[in-house]
Amino acid sequence: MEASAQQTTVVLADDHNVIRAGLRTLLEAQDDLRVIGEAADAPGAAKLVADRRPDVLVLDLQMPGAEPRQDIPRLRETSPGTAIVVLTMQNDPRAARDLLRAGASGYVLKQAAERQLGEAIRIASGGGSYIDPELGGSLAKLEADPLEALGERELELLRLVALGFTNREIGEQLYLSVRAVEVNRAKLFKKLGVETRPELVRFAIVNGVIEAGP
Repeated sequence: MEASAQQTTVVLADDHNVIRAGLRTLLEAQDDLRVIGEAADAPGAAKLVADRRPDVLVLDLQMPGAEPRQDIPRLRETSPGTAIVVLTMQNDPRAARDLLRAGASGYVLKQAAERQLGEAIRIASGGGSYIDPELGGSLAKLEADPLEALGERELELLRLVALGFTNREIGEQLYLSVRAVEVNRAKLFKKLGVETRPELVRFAIVNGVIEAGP
């Protein structure tokens, strides 16, 4: 097939030769997509992206040497014009959310690649984002959960404040100075959009952080 100015260039990164061969066949059957390289591990993927600057990198999560949450920002920094579509067996909305936040433009399940990968690549190369429809509803619910915005330390601080522990007592449990507790407490109130401890207690009860008293 002759190269076309309208073709989207793609690099495939997956450690299974059979899967890469199948993906290449799938994509090159579509006139507007062209595979320009393949990698079997994370360092190879990084080198191909740096050398060939594809429009899209299709990235498997379980390759040797891969640390997706760290790799994706580095790859995006190396080649800002390369969009990244994650292709995985992980049917996990939290993983999808974290990788999209890290800079991925798409998240496709391998079992749906034949139906969805081409579309995901086109959307990603055009600057959009694609999430497997099977995960879309779960991801929306996840994003709507106010506790998902909190880290483990913030959740523990929320629980202790709601239970009525003093700043000194909280500091002893979390190994923080009283001043640090005060600062983190103020940040927590702001993050949750509450102004008083009773409001915070209601939030904690409604969201199952603590149980309502008798």
